[in-house]
Amino acid sequence: MTLYEDLVWRGLIQDISSPDLKDKLNAGGMTFYIGTDPTADSLHLGHYSSFLITRRLANAGHKPIILVGGATGLIGDPRGTVERKLAVKEEVFANFEKLKTQVQKIFPYPVVNNYDWVKDINVIDFLRDYGKYISVGYMLSKDLVKRQMETTGISYAEFSYMLIQGLDFKWLHENMGVDLQVAGSDQWGNITTGIELVRKTTGEEVYAMTMPLVTDANGVKFGKSEGNAVWLDQNKTSSYELYQFLINSDDAVIIDYLKRLTFLSKEEIEEIEKQHLEAPHLRIAQKKLAEEIISDLHGHDAFLEAQRISELLFAGEIRAVPVKDLRAGFKNVPHFEIEEDNLVNVLVSTKICSSKREANEFIANGAISVNGEIVRDSAFMIDKTVAIDNEIVIIRRGKKKYFFCSIK
Repeated sequence: MTLYEDLVWRGLIQDISSPDLKDKLNAGGMTFYIGTDPTADSLHLGHYSSFLITRRLANAGHKPIILVGGATGLIGDPRGTVERKLAVKEEVFANFEKLKTQVQKIFPYPVVNNYDWVKDINVIDFLRDYGKYISVGYMLSKDLVKRQMETTGISYAEFSYMLIQGLDFKWLHENMGVDLQVAGSDQWGNITTGIELVRKTTGEEVYAMTMPLVTDANGVKFGKSEGNAVWLDQNKTSSYELYQFLINSDDAVIIDYLKRLTFLSKEEIEEIEKQHLEAPHLRIAQKKLAEEIISDLHGHDAFLEAQRISELLFAGEIRAVPVKDLRAGFKNVPHFEIEEDNLVNVLVSTKICSSKREANEFIANGAISVNGEIVRDSAFMIDKTVAIDNEIVIIRRGKKKYFFCSIK
């Protein structure tokens, strides 16, 4: 397959600005950029899914540049719903430094900051050199702007965002030879503004390509604003948490994830798909996805450790799991603060059981475990001597209901 055919097969082409781009991609030799704004101190899985394109194109002979937009981050791009809150300058600048370090560790390509070339442009020059070439009607026709105008309205600041992104394309084209911008499909309006600005001011043609956003089975995209961010920083999302997120990927989207989020070949993915369809309960495809992504981000040893912890928890060997991973592994189960007391009283006070009678029945039937051990004694004391790290008590009722208790 050619590069373009491979990108299409992987589901990585949404829009291209010109049919000529197909041959240019296959030929290699383009300088392209992809960007993000420093709205947080870490990238998330949505960024990862987009930024992987840098490696795919670099492997085919193209030159990547990654932009972390200090200037655009201070303005905020239209979301099509509500106006963003203005970011604090100090936070944006601090986030830039953290993202630059993180980006270059995962994607070892040049990183630039548009604040460097935007900060010294005065208002008159901005309006004359950039605003003059893009009509208000053109800007109003952009999907996200149109949607936001129809809902909460849009400030002039966010309305101007696409002009700054267009300015970026022009500056990078003239100063670093960039002739292609790649982004998620929600950036199409901003990218084409840059193409228009370059054409009108230089007479030269530059190109654009967008990729479909990666979403879950319900169509919700991966991202911070969606409230479901899976961070690439191990201190924010541990390897175990990332493993759990990926291993629980829906069967309906897992093969698409393998195509878009890994570098496995077409033949390898088709073989995994065959095995997955034959025995979906084994989650072969999900495990391979977790191995590829975690090994890439955190190292293969981190993947093996995350897999080991998952297997220990599944087997009920809770005391063998590091405390930080226990907290991560059980962060989505009910949490309680408890006093030292006997097991029956703890079960009732936390409403794990509805009454002392029910608690005694569960205990007698071997349906209650404490830190992985079945307890059949109603008078069993829950205190710091039985707690993990003198604090944590994981109670399981039945086969699947877990409760995270912290002793005061």
